[in-house]
Amino acid sequence: MQSFKITHRTYYNYPQPVTLGEQILLLRPREDHSLRIQSFELNIEPKATVRWHKDVQNNSVGIATFHTQTQQLLIESQSIVQQYNQSPLNFLVSDYAQGYPFTYLPHDYFMLAPYLTLPPMDVINVLNKWISQFWQVGQSIQTYQLLEKMAECIFKNMHYNIREEPGVQTAKYTIKEQSGSCRDFAYLFMLSARCLGFAARFVSGYLYAPLMSDQVGSTHAWSEVYVPGAGWIGFDPTIGKIVGSDHIAVAVADLPESIPPIGGSFSGAKESTMSVGVWVSQV
Repeated sequence: MQSFKITHRTYYNYPQPVTLGEQILLLRPREDHSLRIQSFELNIEPKATVRWHKDVQNNSVGIATFHTQTQQLLIESQSIVQQYNQSPLNFLVSDYAQGYPFTYLPHDYFMLAPYLTLPPMDVINVLNKWISQFWQVGQSIQTYQLLEKMAECIFKNMHYNIREEPGVQTAKYTIKEQSGSCRDFAYLFMLSARCLGFAARFVSGYLYAPLMSDQVGSTHAWSEVYVPGAGWIGFDPTIGKIVGSDHIAVAVADLPESIPPIGGSFSGAKESTMSVGVWVSQV
């Protein structure tokens, strides 16, 4: 078991006093058998009323409402989590899914439908051509080995960029430029897995990088694939590996634009500036 402290601080500055609308917060880590939250604190200035609920993907969602105008908004979360995922390869795949290709069982397929949605045909064609680097139609391969090769292909052949711009690049653009951020690589991996018939989803969270634990970082993104018998298995194409004990998931979704850490509105000014800092350290 490892313990991590995560500080996620976001400032919004406005040129004049504004009225804040609801702010949607996806900042609380996802708890399950492999991760437990020891403590979670949320500091918001100006003061806000926060109510929590679980969304349809079982993410913890906070909704902050405000009662005063402001020229600056601070939202800071601080979590201490206990991570038990020390052996990420310790899983068993159902017999029928150990080799690829395979077909999901009917009742699983129905539940997984949102994570099997394919992109438009022109994108599928580009993705299939890219996939042919490491797998060809008619080739038999172990399911885990195929997914691992796909993550390694992105890691070894594409250049990692830190992008400050919001949003996610299209998969076609990432393949053309052979570069992207962690969220661009996660999106490419997710769509490619779907083209191969896997149920895949986008994950937003944090990554503990020991050599950078005292520096200002950012949120991280990867993808999860549903493997029968093993469940949702995470793959991080930014580092070319299966997700392990250094990853802390916060939110999952079938589309990356559904789970920004903070989303909301304001009125009274045309623009705002934002600064974000993330620190992940071992306790």
